[in-house]
Amino acid sequence: MSWFESLILGLVQGLTEFLPVSSSAHLRLTAAFSGWEDPGAAFTAITQIGTETAVLIYFRKDIARIISAWFRSLTNKEARRDHDAQMGWLVIVGSIPIGVLGVTLKDQIEGPFRDLRITATMLIVMGIVMGVADRLAARDETGGRHRAVKQRKTLDALNARDGLIYGVCQAMALIPGVSRSGATISGGLFMGYSREAAARYSFLLAIPAVLASGAFELKDAAEGGHVTWGPTIFATIVAFGVGYAVIAWFMKFISTKSFMPFVWYRIALGIVIIVLVGMGVLSPHAGESAH
Repeated sequence: MSWFESLILGLVQGLTEFLPVSSSAHLRLTAAFSGWEDPGAAFTAITQIGTETAVLIYFRKDIARIISAWFRSLTNKEARRDHDAQMGWLVIVGSIPIGVLGVTLKDQIEGPFRDLRITATMLIVMGIVMGVADRLAARDETGGRHRAVKQRKTLDALNARDGLIYGVCQAMALIPGVSRSGATISGGLFMGYSREAAARYSFLLAIPAVLASGAFELKDAAEGGHVTWGPTIFATIVAFGVGYAVIAWFMKFISTKSFMPFVWYRIALGIVIIVLVGMGVLSPHAGESAH
């Protein structure tokens, strides 16, 4: 991987990690359209450490409060009633599905799931799901004919059942094209949570999974020697800077705006990929690495 490739891929990772368009799909597609080798799941996981560091800094006050309350709850029964302590436990519960499936399906994630036909299909299918969830939320928030405005749930209403459902939604993002934020926020909207609450929990829930995945891939890469370290570290730093700016923008955007621009973008991109693959212009395995 060249330094120029790492710059572009780092920018793509930072721009798309928190938007509901699938960063793994865009990294895969950027390489395919540019004629570069697929950066692979290891590169994706490592650069996500950069974007997740942006989350840690942006939500540092929330995270510090949750961790502190969670540790107190280990020895103090009264502290277990604290919402922040409960949030710590719910993040752990919600992280179980992606942890189990990430290890179980590792070979599929790094192989068959990276087929561009699967990526395109997931872009379209998840786009439709997001569109339905967005319309449902908009209907509740604005009311309709002969309907009162429905108050959507905040994170105070989060329980173990909802936390686990969020976790299952997050696990779907193991397939390129799904989108971690798109799946978890859509799941939250279907369960009746507000846009802001769904987005905030989506970002918090991603922290253990992304950091664990990145650490796991770092260990594998160090042992296997199949990562170009200089460019990969550079891409991770670029992804951090861009990702932080995107989080700040997206949290403001989602509280008042519709998901529909992302929905139409996903569907259009998915259709373009299917057409190009069908016409033979683009190979479904374009740029795939031998690793």
